[in-house]
Amino acid sequence: MKSPERITIALDEETAGLFKKMKEDLGMSQSELMRESLKFFGRHKSLFDFAEDKKVYTHAEMLAAGEHIILDIDHWILFLGFIESHPEKEKFWDMHREVSRAHAEQFKHKLFNAESILRRLEMCNLFTLSKTAKSEFTLIFGSDLSKKFVRIELEEIFSGMGFMVEVKEDFSKLRLKVIHDL
Repeated sequence: MKSPERITIALDEETAGLFKKMKEDLGMSQSELMRESLKFFGRHKSLFDFAEDKKVYTHAEMLAAGEHIILDIDHWILFLGFIESHPEKEKFWDMHREVSRAHAEQFKHKLFNAESILRRLEMCNLFTLSKTAKSEFTLIFGSDLSKKFVRIELEEIFSGMGFMVEVKEDFSKLRLKVIHDL
């Protein structure tokens, strides 16, 4: 019998913590956890390959962190419609700007460029993204309310990250031209 192949890997602090927790929770040795994880990924890699941007992986990552939810589009439009009819709607939009600035801080640490931010937000199903040129994008919306929400979010995120982006608004679209990012 051939002796096992030994490898050495380096893990960042977050991944090392996850590795230790999984090892304890599952009652596995380090080697066993790595073998089982690789076998699982190998058997199910088609889940991660079906889309160029690895949509399933990104959804799983976003949901696993507990900071995102899945929401029916009708409920989403209902919430935004209610906000627009509320006498204190500007308070909501100001708070939305604050949250978006916080997202800019998070994205800075992950070294996201403008396109990766757009692709990540597209995963939230608020718009469909089309890349029209090297640094130009069109965001297509099903609702003007979603368009307003996303426009404010992107303006705050890009501004907070020091990106220069030109935004033009059409009836159901936003056209973005990235002038400067990472």
